[in-house]
Amino acid sequence: MRYVYAILIGVLGVALVVFSLQNLRNVTIEFLTMSATLPLALVVALSYLAGMVTGGSLLALLRNWMRATNRG
Repeated sequence: MRYVYAILIGVLGVALVVFSLQNLRNVTIEFLTMSATLPLALVVALSYLAGMVTGGSLLALLRNWMRATNRG
C-alpha cells in the first residue's frame, strides 16, 4: 500500500508542477481597497490553503460543540 501512496503523491506532484507552469500569467485580485497582482497558480494555491485552514477550523469547532452537548 505504501507504493500506491508514493505513486499517487508522485502523480499529483507532477500534475501540480504542470499546472503551475501553464498558469504563470499574472492576475489582479482585489479586496476592499487593496489589490495585488500575482501569478494565477499562486492565487489558486493560496485559496486552497485558506480553504483548508478555515474548513479544518470549522470542523474542529463543530466537533467541540457536539462533544459539549453530549456531555451536558
